[in-house]
Amino acid sequence: MEQLPKNIPLFPLPGALLLPNSRLPLNIFEPRYISMVEDTLATKHRLIGMIQPIKLDTKNKLNGTNKFQKVGCAGRIVSFTETEDGRYLITLEGVSRFKFRKEMEDQKPYILSEIDWDFYSNDLVPFEGINSFDRNGFLKILKKYLDSAQIASDWDVLKKAREEVLVNSLSMLCPFEPEEKQVLLEAETVVKRLDVLVTLMKISSENDLESRYVQ
Repeated sequence: MEQLPKNIPLFPLPGALLLPNSRLPLNIFEPRYISMVEDTLATKHRLIGMIQPIKLDTKNKLNGTNKFQKVGCAGRIVSFTETEDGRYLITLEGVSRFKFRKEMEDQKPYILSEIDWDFYSNDLVPFEGINSFDRNGFLKILKKYLDSAQIASDWDVLKKAREEVLVNSLSMLCPFEPEEKQVLLEAETVVKRLDVLVTLMKISSENDLESRYVQ
């Protein structure tokens, strides 16, 4: 944890979720973020902080409310490709969550931030599995959710995936609202994230069922 930098660039993206030990592909095309990727590739850590922006109304602006969520997740660039039209296709591998402190005063076109890793030191500890994980029960809930959302999936992969991969991948890929994605991110452990994920899937399935009969 001490080897992680205190200042990293931020990439604010609503609805995008990166979790530790998971991978997130990104298409970088804005000039300021192209500059961010190029500068990050020149560092030893190659870390970019994914964070969700907060929708500000007039009242929040007057109160000086922060424009970013308090918690994000840093990912290391593990692959990148430069396209013919100047874009970067990169993949981030989640390293650890962090608490956002403040923006740094800098001449960069992108946001350089001061962050705190201390609260999430367990993100660097290898995951040991979930005791008494009811995979069949979970897959039943998942099937109901995917059917209601009309999302196709590879069931052979889902049946064999490790618990951490299963929970984190679904948390990242399912089309939840940005606020719900933030709750999944801030869940203290994978077990608690599983509880949140199941709750969100059940609520979504029930709401979809109700909408079919209420016209």
